[in-house]
Amino acid sequence: MEYDHVPVMLPEVLDFLKPQPGDYFLDGTLGGGSYTFALADAVGATGKVLALDLDAAAITHADERIKNKKLSNIILVRDNFKNLVSAVRQHFPAGQKFSGLVLDLGLSAYQLDDATRGFSFQGNRPLDMAFGTDSPNSTATIVNQARLEELTRIFREYGEERQAYRIAKLIVDRRREKKITTTRELIDIITAILPVRPGQKIHPATRIFQALRIATNDELANLAAVLPEAISLLKPGGRLVVISFHSGEDRIVKNFFRDSARPDESARPPALKILTKKPLIPSAEEAAINPKSRSAKLRAAVKLPLPA
Repeated sequence: MEYDHVPVMLPEVLDFLKPQPGDYFLDGTLGGGSYTFALADAVGATGKVLALDLDAAAITHADERIKNKKLSNIILVRDNFKNLVSAVRQHFPAGQKFSGLVLDLGLSAYQLDDATRGFSFQGNRPLDMAFGTDSPNSTATIVNQARLEELTRIFREYGEERQAYRIAKLIVDRRREKKITTTRELIDIITAILPVRPGQKIHPATRIFQALRIATNDELANLAAVLPEAISLLKPGGRLVVISFHSGEDRIVKNFFRDSARPDESARPPALKILTKKPLIPSAEEAAINPKSRSAKLRAAVKLPLPA
């Protein structure tokens, strides 16, 4: 199966990052490779792009493209972007700084279409929403073993689902009778509370699936962890671009940028200058071509130099 992923706001990302020949960049979320290969093309043979992804399929697909194009300026690392610093240390000399970092926090079409995992509502798939084999949690374990209160919290906090308690309660009741192992079994429980209605644009299971995916991969904690690491890896004038698809993700980025753009209590100078007063969203044309991009929000900032 082809690793397919339509990049979101690619021209805008490149406009904010402003890659130049000889620059070094980081792509924390390789996915289909669109940002990585666009950056590699811009920085040329004297530049470098280090790209990370937990998904082995993403790494394999990008490696094949690199070989076909005979490129030597891309380094691939199969790892979580929270381990960005250690990945840099493995492949670059001490003190190496970068011109920019991009994080696209969305799912790829490949992951949605992968019948061995449970990201999609289509078919009857294993209850597995892990990005990689070493993800910190198991979706099936969360569904079948988490206490009612914890399930409710996950659905409410990560999925912003109004019926979080009712759905969690029915899951707990059903799993007493039989272990829940497939997406179809989970969808049947959800739609018992939230029936599918004619003309409904968003499947009623969307928020629950989103919440379980975030909990399985510890996505919000990983995002919060990588942002300060990103600043430490950027050179003065280096740019940070984050594309989020969930209000919790966007809130983390927004608050981090805000806090980093003002002096702290010890009068330490601001570390960032925010480039996006409000998040950018895809154009109407892009949203029409790629409906999955509709919830995307792009925020960008630039690292400030230390005062003389």
